[in-house]
Amino acid sequence: MLKADSIKQTLAQVVADRKHELSPGRMFVEACGQHGLDAAVEYDVTITDSLTSSRRKPRNPARNMLKTIDLSRDPRQFYWHESAPAPGDTAIVGADVRRELASRFHKSPIPQLLTTTAWVQVPPDLWKDPDTFENFLNYRLIVRLCTAENHTIISGEGGLLDMPEIERMTERGPFTSTILRACNEIEQMGGTADGMIINPVDYYRAMGSGRLMNDLEQNGVFIVRTRLVEPGTAIVGDFGHGAQLFDAGRSVIRFAEPPAGTFTEPGIALKAEIYERVVVNLPTNFFVVSV
Repeated sequence: MLKADSIKQTLAQVVADRKHELSPGRMFVEACGQHGLDAAVEYDVTITDSLTSSRRKPRNPARNMLKTIDLSRDPRQFYWHESAPAPGDTAIVGADVRRELASRFHKSPIPQLLTTTAWVQVPPDLWKDPDTFENFLNYRLIVRLCTAENHTIISGEGGLLDMPEIERMTERGPFTSTILRACNEIEQMGGTADGMIINPVDYYRAMGSGRLMNDLEQNGVFIVRTRLVEPGTAIVGDFGHGAQLFDAGRSVIRFAEPPAGTFTEPGIALKAEIYERVVVNLPTNFFVVSV
């Protein structure tokens, strides 16, 4: 009984402590109160991973699919990855059944991290109400940063769709969809298709015309819906074992002058930045499919 009481007390203390932690928005509000338009806050976390959504229906970002390596706490210089068999490699004993035996291993330096940036204009005098300003920072600036992060991971330069080693699949073969064919191909390589990134229009079209999306989710496939994948396209892969997100573990929010064309009219602007890059260890366990 004493042990149970001790656990309850520990959990209660954790909850109490978190109530006193400052959100990224509140930290900037306090800096703004001290420094005005010269305010800038550097965070020792990636702020897109610092807020929880209150939505009853969750909509997960791409980062939630990936194993994140915080380089500020786990510094590394290299990572390993595999490549598809070269001509003749398939003659390796056993590769007719266990295809992965013919893959080649490589060691590469961690690539240069990419800067992901988001901008918002601050409505006049919003900062006069600290609570409203905090909410604006947390759920407008950082939410826009989350969207920009999806672009970095999925469709930007260096993102999943920019990786030529990931094979394109346009035919469904003996299956009812290319998605199921991709899931099978990944398992034939010894992996597991545990994630998919798909445009909402395709997700809801498939949901309305059959059970495919429900069946996939019931089978443990983690589905990210985002407009940053073109309609008619999906990424299917072994995200749990086959990809990583290298993360600087730091962020910054500051007032700044936006590039020309960022907004339709002049105004005071805020800039938020994070630094990260996705890599794929097992490109043979990923497919970009035509839905």
